[in-house]
Amino acid sequence: MVTFLISIALLITGYFTYGKFVERTFGVKEERETPAYRMKDNVDYLPMNTKRNALIQLLNIAGVGPIFGPILGALYGPVAFLWIVLGAIFAGAVHDYLTGMISLRNRGAHIPELAGKFLGKTMKHVMNGFSILLLLLVGTVFVSAPASLLHNLTSNWLGLGVIVGAIFVYYIIATILPIDKIIGRIYPFFGALLLFSAVGIGAGLVFTGAPIPELSFQNMHPDKAPIFPLLFLTISCGALSGFHATQSPIISRTTQKESQGRKIFYGMMITEGIIAMIWAAAAMSMFSGTDLNSLIAAGGPAAVVSEVATTMLGAIGGTLAVIGVIILPITSGDTSFRSLRMIIADYFKISQRKATTRLWIALPLFALSFALTKIDFTILWRYFSWANQSTAMIALWIGAMYLILSKKNYFIAMVPATFMTMATFTYILYAKIGFNLPLNVAYVVAAIITVIVVGLFYRSAFRQMKQPFPLDDDMDEAA
Repeated sequence: MVTFLISIALLITGYFTYGKFVERTFGVKEERETPAYRMKDNVDYLPMNTKRNALIQLLNIAGVGPIFGPILGALYGPVAFLWIVLGAIFAGAVHDYLTGMISLRNRGAHIPELAGKFLGKTMKHVMNGFSILLLLLVGTVFVSAPASLLHNLTSNWLGLGVIVGAIFVYYIIATILPIDKIIGRIYPFFGALLLFSAVGIGAGLVFTGAPIPELSFQNMHPDKAPIFPLLFLTISCGALSGFHATQSPIISRTTQKESQGRKIFYGMMITEGIIAMIWAAAAMSMFSGTDLNSLIAAGGPAAVVSEVATTMLGAIGGTLAVIGVIILPITSGDTSFRSLRMIIADYFKISQRKATTRLWIALPLFALSFALTKIDFTILWRYFSWANQSTAMIALWIGAMYLILSKKNYFIAMVPATFMTMATFTYILYAKIGFNLPLNVAYVVAAIITVIVVGLFYRSAFRQMKQPFPLDDDMDEAA
């Protein structure tokens, strides 16, 4: 219990201390006109207040990731707490703040455009491919996961196909309509359910004196899966997630002032870290590693969610908590497809003022996603985890490049970028879905690749310093 309470306190403290340091390092310019005003189209670009933006950002980024990921990460034991705390403060929140603020400085550009501007033309196309793949996987996972939970909640009364269809219909509407018509109006109600589920489970842990294990560096995974790199890809949302880099630009287009960025981007990532801590602690306190592994194998993380919620909060409270958990992926799935539409439109420079144009871009994406729902969830999650953290790694390198070219402390982004480069390459070299190399070989090869990536970063930075270009305002069309 002590480790859990200290971890929550550290996350909150991190927002007020390291969050301010990151904000000062970036350098807020209060007088700058934001894209919400400069490019207002009343569809994607329009000003909304801080509370509204912060709540939308939280619900955008907090899908099942900060619940399912920590539940799966709980198999490793209390070492998972360390990654959630350090990852959220020094990697995830930095990642979200920089991607949101750099986008805000560049017409609300999405991550592929930023990659093209700061890392080169090739990276623009690479990042575009990664973003499309990631968002398709996220959108699909965030259809399958809530549909499964609703199917269980209704005791199989509602057919799974009917639920999936209903979720897709909502996604189409939320993707096409202006952001303030659906997302901006219903998210406050969804947010209440989200907070109820998180606060309810967290308070239940504290007041019942749940046997939450104290910090240990021992690997408690029943299958002895290696902590590095697997833990750092298993727990992504709640610590560090590249998916957030696709979501922050949505809100950079509705932010009124740069000074609101720390609350919206850094603060909501810290909030997601707290949610992740609560669910990781709940899973560890209620189940031993073997029991947890068996329950996950039998019913997936969704079964753990239902068991924890009903045990901690009773039948009625547990049902409300599960509904809150169902809301999370739905409120990330809709903006996944919205972001996907915007990225494709930006890439091909297609105006989004007409609803019919937005529709014909979106419909093929939903058709692809529906086909992906037929694939085993666990396989989807593995590919999502790798694509997600690879996107986070690239986004952190973008942030580091922006800061080094701005002659500011770029190490706040470069250190986590280097770490995640090592982690993602080790994973894809070691994993069965990748090259399936022996772990020690994967470590060596990944280390060599990481050194090369760092060298290429400095080489690119020195070249760009010799031929400086505007870091802010209009995007460089040549990129």
